[in-house]
Amino acid sequence: MRTEEIKKEIEKLGLPEKLLLVEDLWDSIAICNSEITLPDWQKQELDRRFKEYKEGKQVLYEWQSVHEEIRNGFS
Repeated sequence: MRTEEIKKEIEKLGLPEKLLLVEDLWDSIAICNSEITLPDWQKQELDRRFKEYKEGKQVLYEWQSVHEEIRNGFS
């Protein structure tokens, strides 16, 4: 089945079915996670950030405060 045909079939689904489909897709992606490679630039950026974290140069925030700040920004 081609991508466009799949999209048309998905459009016919109700919201609960679409959500289950998304969950199944993420599960199948997670199984193949080791096959996904990061580009070199992304690896370098992650390494840089981790080094800064270990050196105490990163400002860290509690997720609750970040979530609250984002929600307040959209109020």
